[in-house]
Amino acid sequence: MAHNNSLPSSVATFYCTICALSLATHAKSTFTDPGTVPQSAVPTEEGSYRSQHPYCSKCQAYKPPTCHHCRICDRCICGMDHHCPWMNNCIGAGNLKHFILFLLYTWCSSSYALVVFGYNYFLCNSDTCIFPDGLIQLVRVMSVLCMGTLLFTSCMLINVTFGIMTGMLTIDQMKKKANHTLLTCDNEPIPLKDVFGIGPLYTWPFPIDPIFDDHDRIMGYSTTHQLLREKEFWASESNVMSAGSQSFCQV
Repeated sequence: MAHNNSLPSSVATFYCTICALSLATHAKSTFTDPGTVPQSAVPTEEGSYRSQHPYCSKCQAYKPPTCHHCRICDRCICGMDHHCPWMNNCIGAGNLKHFILFLLYTWCSSSYALVVFGYNYFLCNSDTCIFPDGLIQLVRVMSVLCMGTLLFTSCMLINVTFGIMTGMLTIDQMKKKANHTLLTCDNEPIPLKDVFGIGPLYTWPFPIDPIFDDHDRIMGYSTTHQLLREKEFWASESNVMSAGSQSFCQV
């Protein structure tokens, strides 16, 4: 933009790519279900052995241990981090990956823009590195916006990283701070596969919905149909094993 009122195509292409990925991850964070607990939710097979099960009085349904009720969306969200006004959606187990990628790409695009502006404004001594009179005001405004965005996304990335490393996302941190039990928490870190899925590593940087190895474990609930299918599957497997052992004994 500073060199003869234009930028090298490689610089512009790289910046546009980052911005496109940032917009794509923003859209995925907005329109992806964050992990809404359905009315048909029941405890998982492991959780069914508990004597008492949490219950949401507002949703009138089972409330998994890892979920919180969002008063803005008026629904329970599994693995809820917070309700994001910029996304107009909750951030939970279903779209946490897209939200993290949005923060990363927005941070990279802001940093990259500041580097380009700073190089052409401060470090380039050539006569061609001169912003036109009308464009220099836009560059100053964009620099201020990029600095604010960089600081905001940096804080959000630190908070999300802390939540993953400690196993306490934003809502859990706020509740434990209010109860003065933050330092005594013994939660396990959240595995990256529970955020980005078990797909190939090359799919992690792209706004592709993650594939979880155990959806019920991550969400904290199951459904009646799912439990019945699992019981039928294991019953059929046991029948096959028993039939195979009988035929082997006969031989």
